[in-house]
Amino acid sequence: MSDDSHQHNGHEQVPSRQRRRFPGISSRAYEHPADRSALVALRKLSGFDTVFKALSGLLPERSLRLLFLSDSVRVSDRQFSHLNDMLRDACYILDLEKVPPMYVNQDPQPNAMCIGLDEPIIVVTTGLVELLDEEEMRAVVGHEVGHALSGHSVYRTILLFLTNLALRVAWIPLGNVAIMAIVTALREWFRKSELSADRAGLLVGQDQQASMRGLMKLAGGNHLHEMNVDAFLEQADEYEAGGDLRDSVLKILNVLPRTHPFATVRAAELKKWAASRDYQRIMDGHYPRRTEDKDTSVTDSFRESASSYAGHVKSSKDPLMKLVTDIAGGAGDLGSRVRRGFSGFASSGSAGTDGSDSGSGNSSGPKGSTGASDAPPKDQPPRDED
Repeated sequence: MSDDSHQHNGHEQVPSRQRRRFPGISSRAYEHPADRSALVALRKLSGFDTVFKALSGLLPERSLRLLFLSDSVRVSDRQFSHLNDMLRDACYILDLEKVPPMYVNQDPQPNAMCIGLDEPIIVVTTGLVELLDEEEMRAVVGHEVGHALSGHSVYRTILLFLTNLALRVAWIPLGNVAIMAIVTALREWFRKSELSADRAGLLVGQDQQASMRGLMKLAGGNHLHEMNVDAFLEQADEYEAGGDLRDSVLKILNVLPRTHPFATVRAAELKKWAASRDYQRIMDGHYPRRTEDKDTSVTDSFRESASSYAGHVKSSKDPLMKLVTDIAGGAGDLGSRVRRGFSGFASSGSAGTDGSDSGSGNSSGPKGSTGASDAPPKDQPPRDED
């Protein structure tokens, strides 16, 4: 249990609310199956981290750390002490031995990130600090500590710099294609890693409503009296089940440029996990330990990931996922269903032949939803939002 009498790395006086602590917990306990299988495979490769970090030495990480040190406020007992308490408590609950440095950066956008190659650092913006209440902010701090415990900061840093690099070499056709292929693959993993970190945030805050409110505020701003968590979750159900095959394809195109899943999807995924037996077992003290990580089977991890995806497809209300299930089950008359599902594309495509907007090439998402939105502006540190 977390209480106000423990000592962690020489610091005392953490928040007094009683919370369960998870000594020696492995990140495998809360990682999304897709995220976990990828990381286990990478960790099993002999010398992978050494080679990866050697190649990563080309990146200006030292410059980035100096930038935050010189132009942000470092959280400590004397600066943003309430955030310092949350950070120490989150590290104590997840049993992270070394507390990562945290900075508050002046930015009205509500963002947070955990980056770094050799050692992770956590950065939160003033927009986020001002948006969330104490319990909501505690979940976010736990989210970032979860990234640190999982070792996500290395891959997240690479993704941020590669995204920025892709913009700079866009004029080189083949070079840009090669980089964007890597970026697209990393983004797919990154989106799954966010679902893992959301779970870590819940384990730290141990307040499901606060976690839900935080995600809702990221979507709708600081108007809590005008919003409702249940109604927000209903949006996730409507998003999952609504429309036809055209909408399913558009959902995929909309999410491809993003590093994060949509807020309603994150809330629904977290609620589902919080109601699962896996979460209850962790809260009861039954979870994988870090001492067991070296014995983890890659095959078992991939098998669990495949099982998770199969279960998701089978239970999904999405029209495309239903079609996949029917194909697997040998359902008849699939051809006519596919034609009906995509019939709208033909009509909308014919409208474009009149010279309206058919050559715009912006079918990948709504206005403003482009790959460039995930990249940091020139001469600014890379940012990411949680």
